[in-house]
Amino acid sequence: MKAVVIGTGTIGAAVSEVLGEQGHEVVTVGRKSGEYRADITDVGSLQALFAGLGGFDAVASAAGDVFPAPFEEATDEQWAGSLASKGMGQVNVVRAALPYLADGGSFTLVSGVLTDEVTVAATIGATVNHLVEGFVKAAATELPRGIRINCVSPTVLAESTAYHPYFPGFTPVSAAEVAQAYLRAMANPGTGRVLKLHKTDS
Repeated sequence: MKAVVIGTGTIGAAVSEVLGEQGHEVVTVGRKSGEYRADITDVGSLQALFAGLGGFDAVASAAGDVFPAPFEEATDEQWAGSLASKGMGQVNVVRAALPYLADGGSFTLVSGVLTDEVTVAATIGATVNHLVEGFVKAAATELPRGIRINCVSPTVLAESTAYHPYFPGFTPVSAAEVAQAYLRAMANPGTGRVLKLHKTDS
């Protein structure tokens, strides 16, 4: 399949690598790096991206910023930026790509462990993750032409050591394992699923 991977960070790079190893054609997209440039907070840039790419079989989103802050200290800008990026940014990836995605194609979005677990200053992250997962479950019932949509929900990444102090007691997961979950979502027939990589779960 021809897969568009949005996000060139740790997860996006791992997803691109795994897909390439499986023999799939990969198109990389990032704000500042990758074969193509797009900003998921800018609907116009997404529409231009997908129109320029033409046809493709899958879209994997590994992009979206969240700006954490204690609830009483969180600013309007932190809320708005988080919702616009990881939240509506991913929704708009689906909306912009849909006209160009092949019949039977797939979308795979990203949420995270804060949907299910509580850490300090996690209210914004939890809210945005619930938005993403709720969108995936609902959109799965409405997407046309046999198109599927799923979500990968990782815990803190092993490679992201700067974030480990914010997740005390959480067992990190490697980006390679997260990438395998993307492959599972993209290469198998399920839809409306949230694939959780939470080693804190019993």
